[in-house]
Amino acid sequence: MFDSKVEKLLNEQVVAEIYSANFYISMSAWFRNRSLDGYANWFYVQYKEEMDHALIFYNFILNAGGRVKLGVISAPPSDFEGVGDILTKTFEHENLVTSLIYKINEAALEVKDYKTVQFLDWFIKEQVEEEDRASTNINRFNLFGADLKGLHSLDEEAAARSYVQTPQLALYEPAVV
Repeated sequence: MFDSKVEKLLNEQVVAEIYSANFYISMSAWFRNRSLDGYANWFYVQYKEEMDHALIFYNFILNAGGRVKLGVISAPPSDFEGVGDILTKTFEHENLVTSLIYKINEAALEVKDYKTVQFLDWFIKEQVEEEDRASTNINRFNLFGADLKGLHSLDEEAAARSYVQTPQLALYEPAVV
């Protein structure tokens, strides 16, 4: 069982993770429409990882005796000013997600909900990686992206990213689906 505030925040995080997935698939589509298929791939992989994150939160809530109560998932933007705009919005969004996870952690600590604190440890580490990747993408684009050959190289590099199911998902999946 959860404290009602912690359970509410965990449920809101499921919605936030699904929103994140939609945000990134929208960016992937924007890149595909402009034949930047490498970046489209990078953001498609990001979409899949965010869906994993949503499922991890969903399964954790259920496994720990809580109730899943999904809220409205807002539509993400579909128009962007360019590659730099998307990369900046990605960094800003990952900072927002980090703050949401910290908020859950603070609420769990307040009520001594150590199972949730322990659960969130992986997400806190994951957000360090997410923010670092987003920051690196911006920095590399700022260095090389203004040049069309540089942009082409960055796009090709982004194409190499592949999806690997988040290992944490297996820890919280139900035994029989």
